[in-house]
Amino acid sequence: MLRVNVTITSISAERFWDIRKPIPPIQINTNINVVGMEKKQDGSLEVPFVLSIGFNPSIAQMSIKGNAFVTGEKTEIDKALKDYEQKKPPAQIIIQSVSNVVFIESVLISRILNLPPPIPLPQIPETGKPPSSKPEGRDYSA
Repeated sequence: MLRVNVTITSISAERFWDIRKPIPPIQINTNINVVGMEKKQDGSLEVPFVLSIGFNPSIAQMSIKGNAFVTGEKTEIDKALKDYEQKKPPAQIIIQSVSNVVFIESVLISRILNLPPPIPLPQIPETGKPPSSKPEGRDYSA
């Protein structure tokens, strides 16, 4: 089983929109890039990454850089490295671990800059409307 330890090495964030103006409706674009994968002498992998967050209209930008240190059985490490060299996506556990760390940090940074968080917030259903027991459309019941 692969074990992933994520560290952040650089954080850059800037708010462009005047703090006194209300923020218009926006679209948030997030992108996580794995920029390399290197096998270390101890048999582990070092996986540098960059998270870029852009807001449209351009009210702010954010960038988080870091490394994921991957340890595990030699066969799993070799497979992850071989897949990367063959331009296949990194193992799911690597991307999930990196995503968990950087998105939590990006929410905290957004709060500091008084920006909307770069992840969708859970929606609370409206009160007053009873939830429909059956979905709209065709009824397949007998």
